[in-house]
Amino acid sequence: MKFEVTILGSSSATPVFNRNPSAQLLNCNEKFYLIDCGEGTQQQLTKYNLKAARIDYIFISHLHGDHYFGLIGLLSSLHLNGRIKPMQIFGPKPLLEILEIQFKYSDTTLRYPLEFFPIEADESRLIFENSDLMVKTIILNHRIPTTGFIFQQKQRQRKLIKGKTDDIPMAYYTALKKGVDVELPDGEVLKSEDYTTPADLPRCYAYCSDTMFDERYFETIKNCNTLYHEATFMHELLDRANETHHTTALQAGQIAKINGVEKLLIGHFSSRYKTLQMLLEETQSVFEYTELAVEGRTFQL
Repeated sequence: MKFEVTILGSSSATPVFNRNPSAQLLNCNEKFYLIDCGEGTQQQLTKYNLKAARIDYIFISHLHGDHYFGLIGLLSSLHLNGRIKPMQIFGPKPLLEILEIQFKYSDTTLRYPLEFFPIEADESRLIFENSDLMVKTIILNHRIPTTGFIFQQKQRQRKLIKGKTDDIPMAYYTALKKGVDVELPDGEVLKSEDYTTPADLPRCYAYCSDTMFDERYFETIKNCNTLYHEATFMHELLDRANETHHTTALQAGQIAKINGVEKLLIGHFSSRYKTLQMLLEETQSVFEYTELAVEGRTFQL
């Protein structure tokens, strides 16, 4: 099952040359989840040949503009392009008021339903579930209420072995894939393990947007396969990071190491950095398996 994320924006606060504000597109089994929606997100989708019309779920971490200023434009374009299927949006409660005011004063009535689900930034909660995955919030420490998101795959059924099941009635496939042995009318027993292979282990993606180093959210992200974590500043600017409730590149590496993740992606880079190699090297000095979450890159999770 496909489980991958494409980076649409990696800049903090303001866009800079070749770096847009925060936005990512998660593909889980060909269902698409937009994570934050900074300015220019719909242009980034077009640039990387990703179809906005396929997005059915949007998750907004908090109400600093670099994480949602692209949302009204994206929703408006979907309206103009004839969308009729619902869009589900998960975000801070005031976001709905912001959207309604914008549509009110532009005299816009969307052709499609907006289904809004307010998020509380007080404790980690399950906020979404379907047949593919579950989404829980991560309670972060920023200047305003902010959540990250855990995208946890569900366990898939076992896989039928091609060729071995050709002579078995399809009516038995479901039981075999569930790991249940099947007894035929003549008494023969078909063992699930002889006709199927185990499904891939479910994987987990943790998205930590804006936050300072805070051990209170570590338990929520522990042992995730891939962690995205902001790394706004080099560690020499730790005082500035603490003042603005952000994380340094060195701290991001420490967080990944402490919590036993397999891979770390860093982003939300300050516009003061024209090149990012030194941020990567600082993080890798603590946690080797780190990559830059830069525009256009797709990571298998």
